[in-house]
Amino acid sequence: MTSTANAPASGGGSAARPDHLGHVIFIAAAAAMGGFLFGYDSSVINGAVVAIRERFDVGSAALAQVIAAALIGCAFGAATAGRIADRIGRIRCMQIAAALFTASAIGSALPFALWDLAMWRVVGGFGIGMASVIGPAYIAEVSPPAYRGRLASFQQAAIVIGIAVSQLVNWAILNLADGDQRGEIGGLEAWQWMLGVMVVPAVLYGLLSFVIPESPRFLVSVGRTDKAKEVLRDVEGSGIDADARVREIDRSMRSEHKSTFKDLLGGRFGFLPIVWIGIGLSVFQQLVGINVIFYYSSSLWQSVGIDPSASFLYSFETSVVNIVGTVIAMIFVDRIGRKPLALIGSVGMALSLGTAAWAFSFKTGTGDNISLPDTQGVVALVAANLFVLFFALSWGVVVWVLLGEMFPGRIRAAALGVAAAAQWIANWVITVSFPSLSDWNLSGAYMIYTFFALLSIPFILKWVPETKGKALEEMG
Repeated sequence: MTSTANAPASGGGSAARPDHLGHVIFIAAAAAMGGFLFGYDSSVINGAVVAIRERFDVGSAALAQVIAAALIGCAFGAATAGRIADRIGRIRCMQIAAALFTASAIGSALPFALWDLAMWRVVGGFGIGMASVIGPAYIAEVSPPAYRGRLASFQQAAIVIGIAVSQLVNWAILNLADGDQRGEIGGLEAWQWMLGVMVVPAVLYGLLSFVIPESPRFLVSVGRTDKAKEVLRDVEGSGIDADARVREIDRSMRSEHKSTFKDLLGGRFGFLPIVWIGIGLSVFQQLVGINVIFYYSSSLWQSVGIDPSASFLYSFETSVVNIVGTVIAMIFVDRIGRKPLALIGSVGMALSLGTAAWAFSFKTGTGDNISLPDTQGVVALVAANLFVLFFALSWGVVVWVLLGEMFPGRIRAAALGVAAAAQWIANWVITVSFPSLSDWNLSGAYMIYTFFALLSIPFILKWVPETKGKALEEMG
C-alpha cells in the first residue's frame, strides 16, 4: 500500500482548502484512534507486570516473553496490512484491527493460563501492527495537501496520548483496589480490569470507522470514481477539479514502481548503504531502552522503594513528558533540521541514562525488597524523565521523518518495510532482555543503554543524511 503523502496536488493543488476543515480534522482524528490504541496497548501491560508474575508464578524470562508476545503480532500485522488494505479497503482494514483489539482486551482480561494471555497479546499485537501502517497511510490519502503535514502528526500525537491515558487508567483502577494490583474489583483482579478497559477505545475505533469515508485512492483503484470524486470534494473543497484529481491519482498508481526485496540488494554488505542507514536508525531508536520506561516503569519504581500507587502517578507523569517532547519535535523538526535534533537527543539521552545508571548503582536489598537512598531516588526519577524528554523531542519523531524521506522512490516502500521490521525486532530484544538484565544488575542495564546512546552520535555524524528542505526526488 502506497500513500499519496508526497504526490503533487494538481486539480486543486496546494492552494485547495476544504469547505469544512473541522470535518477533515475529525476524519484524521478518527483514523488516528488506531495510533491511540497502539500507544495504549503498548503501555497498558506496564500496570500488570507485577500481578502477572505473582498470579502465574513465573520468572523474569517467562514474564518478558509474555510482555513481548504482542511484538510478534505487530510484525505480522504490519507486514500484511498493506496487502489487506489494497484488497478490501482502508476502512475494512481499520475495522479488522478494531475487532482484534476488542478480542485481545477481553481475552487478556480473562486468561486461564500464561500461554492463553500470551496468545491474546499476539492477537492485540496484530491489530497494533495493522493500525501502525493503515493510520498514517489513510490520513495522508484523505488530507488536503495544504494541511497534510499537520494532519499526519495526529498519528504520533495519538500514540503518546494513548500511552498517557493507559497510565492514568491504571492508576485509577489501582486506587479502587486499595493499591493492590491483585485487589478484587467486581469479581476480577485489578490487573484484569487494566487490560480489559481497552475494549472501550477499541469499540470506539470500530464505530468511528463506520462514519469516515473510504480513501479516494482505494476507490479509484476499484473503479468507484464517482464516490472518489465525492470524497475528494468533501476533504479538499468543492472548488477543486475532481475529474483532474481522479485522473492524477489513476496516473500516479499506474506509473508507480512497486519495490521488492531484490531492489534493496547490491551493496558491499548485502543491502544498499542507504538501507543499512535506515536499519541503523530503527535499531538505535530501540536499543537506547525507551520501551523499558513504558513497559516496566511501574514495576521499576516499585523495585526501588516507591509505593505502588505513587509509582503509577510517576508513570503517568513520564507519559506527559513524552507528549511535551513530541510537541517540541513537531515544532522544530522543520526549523533546525533532522540531524541537529537527533544529535541533541543523543547527547541528552546519553547524559540522562548515565545519570540513572549511577543512581541505580546505590540500590540496596534483593528481589522485591530493594530501595534507593533518598537523594539517588530523586536523581533516578529526574534522569528517567529527562531521558524520555530528550528521546521524544528527537529520535521519537525524527526517525520516522527520516525513514519517510531519505530512501529513493524506487525502493521506498520495500526499504521502509525492512527498517520497520528491524525496529520491531530490536523492540523485542530490549523487551525480553530487561527483566533478566534488571535481576542481574539494574545499573548495568542502564549502562548498556547509555552505550548505545553514545554510539548513535558518530552514527548520525558520519552516515545519516540531512533531508531538511530537499525534495523527495533528490533522494538518490
